[in-house]
Amino acid sequence: MVEIDMERSVTGAAAVITFETDDRIHTVELPLRAGKITRRMLRVPRGVRRITLCPINSHGTFRLKHFRLVWLTPRFAKDRLLQRLSTNHRVCRGLGKKEILMLLDHEAHIQRLTWKEIALDYYDSTFLHFNPCNITDYAKWIDVVESLGQGLVNAKVADRIAPEITSDMVFSLGMIVNEDIDREAFGDSLQSLIAQTHPRWQLVVSTSDKTVKKHDWLAACCASDERITLLAEPERATGRFTDPLTDINSAAVGDWVGLMTTGATLSADTLTCFAWLVKEKPQAGFLYCDEDRIDGDGHRHSPNFKPGWNPDLLLSTPYLGHLGLWSREQWQACRDSLEVEDNLMATATDLIHQLALEMIESTRKSHQSLIWRVSQVLVHVPDDHLSLTVTDQGSWGTRHLERVSDYLARHDVAAVAEPGKVLLEANGGTGENVRVRWQLPESQPLVSLLVPTRDGIEILKPCVDAILAHTEYRHFELLILDNQSTCPQTHGYMREVAARDERVRVLHWDEPFNYSAINNFGAREARGDIIGLVNNDIEPMNGEWLTEMVSQVCRPDIGCVGAKLYYPNGTIQHAGVILGLGSIAGHAHRFFNRDEDGFQGRLKSTQNLSAVTAACLLLRRSVFDEVNGLNEEKLAVAYNDVDLCLKVREAGYRNLWTPYAELYHHESISRGADDTPKKRARWLSECEYMRTTWAEQLDNDPAYNPNLTLVHEDFSLR
Repeated sequence: MVEIDMERSVTGAAAVITFETDDRIHTVELPLRAGKITRRMLRVPRGVRRITLCPINSHGTFRLKHFRLVWLTPRFAKDRLLQRLSTNHRVCRGLGKKEILMLLDHEAHIQRLTWKEIALDYYDSTFLHFNPCNITDYAKWIDVVESLGQGLVNAKVADRIAPEITSDMVFSLGMIVNEDIDREAFGDSLQSLIAQTHPRWQLVVSTSDKTVKKHDWLAACCASDERITLLAEPERATGRFTDPLTDINSAAVGDWVGLMTTGATLSADTLTCFAWLVKEKPQAGFLYCDEDRIDGDGHRHSPNFKPGWNPDLLLSTPYLGHLGLWSREQWQACRDSLEVEDNLMATATDLIHQLALEMIESTRKSHQSLIWRVSQVLVHVPDDHLSLTVTDQGSWGTRHLERVSDYLARHDVAAVAEPGKVLLEANGGTGENVRVRWQLPESQPLVSLLVPTRDGIEILKPCVDAILAHTEYRHFELLILDNQSTCPQTHGYMREVAARDERVRVLHWDEPFNYSAINNFGAREARGDIIGLVNNDIEPMNGEWLTEMVSQVCRPDIGCVGAKLYYPNGTIQHAGVILGLGSIAGHAHRFFNRDEDGFQGRLKSTQNLSAVTAACLLLRRSVFDEVNGLNEEKLAVAYNDVDLCLKVREAGYRNLWTPYAELYHHESISRGADDTPKKRARWLSECEYMRTTWAEQLDNDPAYNPNLTLVHEDFSLR
């Protein structure tokens, strides 16, 4: 067993151990966990003559705090290996140890290997760590994971839909071309369409007659294939040509109509994959997929593995990228809701997101799921052509701010869009995302903050004092839920603060610790229309934290609202919960540095998530009652917040995480660790309940992406 604990300046870095024998060199990566000792079993090869440690495999600083090698007994190693597979292996997840042994024996028999060889191979695969920001790691991922996965998917596509769908389903793609068009960029896009395994497509090129005259090759290129329609309209006196959406709509003949960025290229099976998805989901109204970029040397990099439909993330940042497809009905509905003037001089990328914003209204009113994602990298955008997706009117951030502002005004939404947080590398360059400030109700609702505690004055006092002193939203009550405290200083403080501030009440819960039961009791005693679950080791970092959370939770389609929480050293403790991470659920971007953007800027973007932590969570009392509160019978301590969020989501609400409510969290100091047999048994029981009740959801978090890891918290590749 290798044990290593190291501070480093680069999130996502790994240590590397090398074993050298006379005839070979064997290297193993150890992804590092900030703030914790990383442990991994290694099988030392026979005849090893040297063991080398490279503490960090990227540029940065580090401080090695702990390192040792511990020899293991075979029995302990076997048990540890099986536990790891049950928790983290994609095939073995959730299986018992006996079931895993049977699976390994069966696989060993098929491959004519020993079960130990298969087991170690499975075990090593749970530690594969592909950093999406590292071009070498991404290339390895393409070779190791994508090539196999794409082949399997494409074989399944071909077997299931080939003659039936390719014979009648037509995709009409619109491409907007301006005077700055690059011949190579246009040619690359066109060639990728011609190479499609699904031949029933149409390309509608919307441009001006001036552009056609300037680029004499354009008309000839479009005439080379009968599936291409060139629409060259006279320019207006203003120098702008006809609304491109009107152009594309008038010429499109397909069952599905979409937009594609000039310069983007499609994988050969892109339209086949979309056709398969349409057959599987006949109610679908909008389709999109994952994508990446290509550098000047032809190397793919910077994958954008997108979440499922995420309306609040879409308001924050244009995450959908460079290809979108609408059913004819949805295309017409979205197009009709836009003003023609909104579309003039817009790029395809602008219009993809503008039309997608209109889908927020469609999905709000529809009980069927209209929007589906293909979780494959089907679109590739060359770096040299990224500038073609931005107009002279401003950066991607400026353009997106304009689109969101237009959307809010057009639908009379009680909110205002403003520049958000700076993203260092997003959508091809540095820029700002969008912050939507939602208007508080005229009559501000009373918020009941529930703070369970047992003794622990050293953390309770800073928490309560900070909330009372530094919260700008004043219309709240704070209920200290005392669970059998015995410390005289704690009792004295609770009496003093209740006498000092009329917003504070102390309620006594004289039962064994049960987090769910304590908070359900507090909710019954609360007077507010909004329930706030707050740990006793929370400290606000800014005065607007509660204002931000209340403005979000008052939206009728929003359920639970979570905050951005930090460890005392400034690293991320909670940026939302990802289902399935670490078996049941885990915190996104844990241990990232405070100023980092996170994957695709998500550490700085308001977004919908399946769950958020109850360390700081708000929801309306009506929603809390509708789902019968927290599960005090089955989930006394662990995962009750995840269960609550999933019940709220199933009731039809969207859960939300905001980076604009920031607090410190001294995680689980008051309760202590699960380090006794009784606590361990209780935790295993709660895990089993979650796995049994929410199995399908835990394996398919719509706010995440199937290509991202369920082992690490850093959005690395699976």
